Amino acid sequence: MTFNGEEGSYVHAMYLDDDAPIAGGRELWGFPKKLATPKLQHEGEVIVGTLHYGSVLCATATMGFKHVALNRDDVAKSLLKPNFLIKIIPHVDATPRICELVRYYLADVTVKEAWTAPADLQLFRHVSADVARLPVLEVLSAVHFVADLTLGLGEVAHDYLA
Repeated sequence: MTFNGEEGSYVHAMYLDDDAPIAGGRELWGFPKKLATPKLQHEGEVIVGTLHYGSVLCATATMGFKHVALNRDDVAKSLLKPNFLIKIIPHVDATPRICELVRYYLADVTVKEAWTAPADLQLFRHVSADVARLPVLEVLSAVHFVADLTLGLGEVAHDYLA
C-alpha cells in the first residue's frame, strides 16, 4: 500500500492466543487484535498455517518448506518500511471517538533465514473472524523468515476526525 507516496504494509487484522499482548497492543497502537488460535507447523515438505476462531476453522495456508533461499538483507530492508493500521476507539454512545491511520516501524531487525516457495490460501466465512471478506484471487508470492526485531512506538499519520 502507499500513503502520501510512502510505500508500506497494512495490517487489517491480527489473531493471537494470549490475552496480555492483545490488550496492550490494542490500547497503545490500536492493533486490530482478537483472541483466536493461530497455528504454524512444519509438516514434511510444507509449512501449514491454520486459524481457528473457537472451534471453527477460518483459514488454512500451505507453503513449500525452504524451496528458494532469499537474500536476508533484502528481507530486512523490506521489514524496515513503515506499517500502517486503522486505530478505531468508539465513544460510550458508539460514535467514533478516535479514528486514526497509525504508522509504526520495526527496529533492530536481524533476519536469520528467509525463504520463498509456492503457496496456497483458503479462507472460510465466520461472523467474528471475517478474513474471508477480502477474497484472495491469486497468491502472488510467499515468504517465510526467522528474525529478531523490536516493535517501535507508533505515530498518527492521519486523523480522520480532525
